Amino acid sequence: MGSSEAGDRDVAGDRGFVTAEAAVVLPVLVAFTMALVWALLAAAALIQCVDAARAGARAAARQEPPGTVTEIARQAAPSGARVTVRREGDLVHVRVEADTPGPDALALDLTQEAAALAEETVRAPR
Repeated sequence: MGSSEAGDRDVAGDRGFVTAEAAVVLPVLVAFTMALVWALLAAAALIQCVDAARAGARAAARQEPPGTVTEIARQAAPSGARVTVRREGDLVHVRVEADTPGPDALALDLTQEAAALAEETVRAPR
């Protein structure tokens, strides 16, 4: 009988270790999952910035009015994004800047820029 009592105590003691391990592991898993979700949201916002800059550059290259170019870029950009349009010679540049979603402690500045050749500078072949 002495050996079965020792076995019972081992099982009961192991249950305490499992509870302690779960108490440590669960918060780590939750934090890791939250970090993954934040990273996915940041990646999605960056892709939106890329798309917005390209759309704005295409519109600017077509000689759309500056307000229209900005509006086209803002429609594709994440909410709260800042859009800048400038021209340097034959190229038009559209820059889109946005903050990552989530808490301010994890904020990153996402910036993308696209350039396109203005259509009026392209000459028809002879």
